[in-house]
Amino acid sequence: MCFPLINNTFITVLFFCLVALSPSSFADIVKKSKSDICHDKYSSYYDRTKNFKSFNTLTSCLDSGGRLPKNYKGNSVKNNKVNSHLLSKEPQNIISNYSRSHFGSGWADSNKDCQNSRMETLISQSVGQIQYKTSKQCKVKSGKWISTFTGNTLYKASDIDIDHVVPLSWAWKHGANSWSKSMRVKFANDPANLLSVEASLNRQKGDKGLNHWLPPKNKCQYISRFIRVYKTYRMSLTSSESLQYTNIKRQYCGN
Repeated sequence: MCFPLINNTFITVLFFCLVALSPSSFADIVKKSKSDICHDKYSSYYDRTKNFKSFNTLTSCLDSGGRLPKNYKGNSVKNNKVNSHLLSKEPQNIISNYSRSHFGSGWADSNKDCQNSRMETLISQSVGQIQYKTSKQCKVKSGKWISTFTGNTLYKASDIDIDHVVPLSWAWKHGANSWSKSMRVKFANDPANLLSVEASLNRQKGDKGLNHWLPPKNKCQYISRFIRVYKTYRMSLTSSESLQYTNIKRQYCGN
């Protein structure tokens, strides 16, 4: 609290007190929302973020495991040096031209036997008798699948999505943008990266990495597989992600 010490300095002291407590001073606070998004004064969600943890700088917020708002561009105009540091922590801001077509046009049928990689995944991962839609046995109608995400038993192929454990968009932002087209097609159809799971949970997951989404059950199994796949394809993590992934693996797998 500010008090004038002598009468003839009252106005001067009062002036500096008002400046220090003015609303603009709060705009320098960086707000980390409950969803771990870092909002500074350039974020369109800054004023709407009411429940947050405060940081002195955007960099310190990101270093704590936070991430930038989608399509954030605030510092790119104000400070190229700072912006370069921030973008190094958020690959999606560097590489924004992702398209599913970069990984081929849907599920591939590399051996030309009429069963694409979705069907082959359903067949190989079913623990019960497979029923086909027609006598040609190209498309699966039903079977018995145990979802890795929940442990639930699924019987109808139409209820199942084939999950890319390491999502295609995530892969694109972490190195796949520099691969050949044939390499990306191979990755998108690699059995090591495919799981038969509930469609609803696969869509909830979207293109999130380990630091933003984990399944309700079998977390260690999922984490280990995710890490194994991205290492196999020599994808790279930012320093912040690397620390987060190490901590996540230790938390759920114990090593």
